[in-house]
Amino acid sequence: MYPFIAPMADDAIQPASSEPQLIIAALVGIAIIITLITWLKVHPFFALTVGAVGVGIGAGLAPGVAVTSYTTGFGSTMGGVGVLIGLGAMFGKLLADSGGADRIVDTLIKRAGPKSLPWIMGLIGALVGLPMFFEVGLVLLIPIVILVARRSGISLIKVAIPALAGLSVMHGLVPPHPGPLVAVSTLGADLGLTLAFGILVAIPTVIIAGPVFGNIAARWVDVPVPDLFVAAKDEDEKRRRPSFAVAVGGILLPVVLMLARSIADSVAPGDEGSFKAFLDFLGTPMVALSIALVYAMVFFGRSMGRAGVQKSMASSLPDVAGILLIVGAGGGFKQVLIDTGIGTVIANAINDTGISVVLLAWVVAALIRVATGSATVATVTAAGILAPVAANLQGAEVSLLVLAIGAGSLFLSHVNDAGFWLVKEYLGTTVGQNLKTWTVMECIISVVGLGGVLILDIFV
Repeated sequence: MYPFIAPMADDAIQPASSEPQLIIAALVGIAIIITLITWLKVHPFFALTVGAVGVGIGAGLAPGVAVTSYTTGFGSTMGGVGVLIGLGAMFGKLLADSGGADRIVDTLIKRAGPKSLPWIMGLIGALVGLPMFFEVGLVLLIPIVILVARRSGISLIKVAIPALAGLSVMHGLVPPHPGPLVAVSTLGADLGLTLAFGILVAIPTVIIAGPVFGNIAARWVDVPVPDLFVAAKDEDEKRRRPSFAVAVGGILLPVVLMLARSIADSVAPGDEGSFKAFLDFLGTPMVALSIALVYAMVFFGRSMGRAGVQKSMASSLPDVAGILLIVGAGGGFKQVLIDTGIGTVIANAINDTGISVVLLAWVVAALIRVATGSATVATVTAAGILAPVAANLQGAEVSLLVLAIGAGSLFLSHVNDAGFWLVKEYLGTTVGQNLKTWTVMECIISVVGLGGVLILDIFV
């Protein structure tokens, strides 16, 4: 196991006050965070910051110590996860701006018949969603969804749901998305193992929530294809795009490197030879993503020129600034829970109940998701709460805990979720129609994802 941040030992933490005060401080702090986000519409970064420092003071830490604890956790998380998010954002933007994502989409669509088209759209959503943030992937996918529905004559919902399912599953379950990454960091999970388990859970989840449910949802909701993206693409621009093999190779490159390291660690854990050391180096998340980014600069950027590559990479970072701050604040919140001893109290309470930790992780993340509307906030908060529990688990179990949190963070998207409104406006559905399609799809992803994690938990 190679965690970004090593969990602190429970016996090294002296509770800052009595157990009742610690529990009350934690509950009040979480309530403040949720209230600030949902009622007062405060940005999650500031809400997490206020809640974290408030929990520390309420739990008995001196104000200065509470602030120091928060900033320490913030810095540690950004040092591990922030770099990866930045690299991933640059890679995704180059893939989109170079036309590589369009090349993948067009190639797969040309090989699909009417019956297989929804399945191909699910695959497209997953491939596009693997290296990209949800909002970026959504903006990229929607034109494809609308154009495919218009040209094929297939129901818009039947085409859209599989693509959205592939995108959403990758966002919640598979690194290098911010949510799974920060959960891996906070819980001290093995990234390669989490990635492998995430893909195993993602495949049946995309199938059930995508093509299978899309066929059913199309019977419930029938909406006309929006009159958008009518103009044809410039043919010269098409010729300049990366080939299908080059585009897919760039997406899979960091995945292969990280999985290779994880497999090598499992097969030969005590091997310290030069080849194993080389694999360990290449499979380090920062190195793997850096190699993928260099690949993208060279092969995706051929038609863009140096200035185009520079502009694309620079424009990718402002879009993720808010995500970076939220993720860092989640790490600060986690550190406060550890330093006050609240985490130890929560861990002991969970162990005494006998409830499955995986199931509990899903419930905690789902409740925060429903309350705040943010999958990222749900993930980072739930991971912080469960960090002390993860310290007592084995490597594979910690990876499953990450996936359970990720699945819970997708549950019941509704009117307080920005993604809900993005999908509604792009597809031209009513609120009721969006609840019947998008919201139900997200619930299916969450529940099926949990089921997959519980099944894996039997065997690991």
